[in-house]
Amino acid sequence: MRSETTAADTQQVPDARSTDGSPETLRRVAVASFIGTAIEFYDFYIYGTAAALVLNQAFFPTLDPVNATLASFSTYAVAFAARPIGSVIFGHFGDRVGRKSVLVASLLLMGLSTALVGLLPGYGTLGVWAPLLLILLRFLQGIGLGGEWGGAALLAVEHAPRKKRGLYAAFPQLGPSVGFFAATGVFWLLSSVLSDDAFRGWGWRVPFLLSFLLVGVGLFVRLRISETPVFARAMAAREASKAPALDVLRRHPRELLLGAGGMVVAYGLFYTATTYCLAYATGTLDVPRTTMLGLSLVACLFLAAGTWLAATRSDGDGRRKLVLAGAGLSVVWGFVLFPLLDTGQPVLIALALGGALFCMGVVYGPMGAYLPELFGTDVRYSGASLAYNLGGVLGGAVSPLVATRLQSAFGSSSVGWYVSAMAVVSLMCVLALPETRERELT
Repeated sequence: MRSETTAADTQQVPDARSTDGSPETLRRVAVASFIGTAIEFYDFYIYGTAAALVLNQAFFPTLDPVNATLASFSTYAVAFAARPIGSVIFGHFGDRVGRKSVLVASLLLMGLSTALVGLLPGYGTLGVWAPLLLILLRFLQGIGLGGEWGGAALLAVEHAPRKKRGLYAAFPQLGPSVGFFAATGVFWLLSSVLSDDAFRGWGWRVPFLLSFLLVGVGLFVRLRISETPVFARAMAAREASKAPALDVLRRHPRELLLGAGGMVVAYGLFYTATTYCLAYATGTLDVPRTTMLGLSLVACLFLAAGTWLAATRSDGDGRRKLVLAGAGLSVVWGFVLFPLLDTGQPVLIALALGGALFCMGVVYGPMGAYLPELFGTDVRYSGASLAYNLGGVLGGAVSPLVATRLQSAFGSSSVGWYVSAMAVVSLMCVLALPETRERELT
């Protein structure tokens, strides 16, 4: 239940008059939410690309190739386990102190953890301490990202007019597309200009070190925005939860679990079509690394198109209808993903990856408004973040690991069946949720 806060709890109550719905304010919010998520997802995705291409040799050289790849993907999965913890931590303060200050903290934690990976010596220098420190930094990455998405989505949704929440939520939802494009593009450029030895020796560290610069850009943008008017009004009325995460579990367990289930296919498709398929195509199909990275860049455009189309259409057609359409398409695409990929033909590989990411975008785009609309203002940061990141544990953390084992034991077609099964799970969960586009954010 909501409870009144004391003066100590709200030493700095945001001024409800400090925000407005002017075009200038909305443009600034859209830019800030977009740039912040793009930077943070760039940080997150460069690790996935490095895990698929080089971290197995840099940090697990004593293992055989399959187990080294599994170990590399396991460090990758650590961040997904940490993301719900980040949701609880940042959601607690985001629901009590404000969206803006928490977003600044999450950006700093994520960016600095990423940059330090680029400075971390490998196994040959530190021995067993190298993978242990890598796991620690990856865990801190997950904590930071666990607080990022919910705050960025709320920044857009809580500023936007009711009939345009899907439109403004599209901007933070485009962040992953741009972040992934930038991450893949940097690796593609380095792979193109460096020898294989130079890339594996030091080149892979460059994308991580760039995070130092990106953090500065993100901070400059985010420090110029105001608190959301919805949260400012709640604080002016002294309406805050003392324990937001516990209140979510008590008052909204259904929305939390079904929302997480709805996100499973988005995560599963993305990390299967990017991280796993990159490792599979370069390692098993012998597709050149630069070719696969270039095809992944093309696939990013399909992701952005699906995200923008579905997010903006959700204001008229409804969030639920479009998410269901995306999940249904994903069921079908799971069956054709690997037959297309296994041809080894660049055009068909681009179609396989692009189709998968387009389906993912149709599910993902409306979720920027859908998940926040499921929860009240006093627990919205915690509720939306937890649902989003629990879906990541179920769909993203295990997908590369399961896919590696399935392909090894049963062949690539079994991975496609696994993708379709995740899509069915999401379809059933969203069917059990209501439409939310007409709800007032109270």
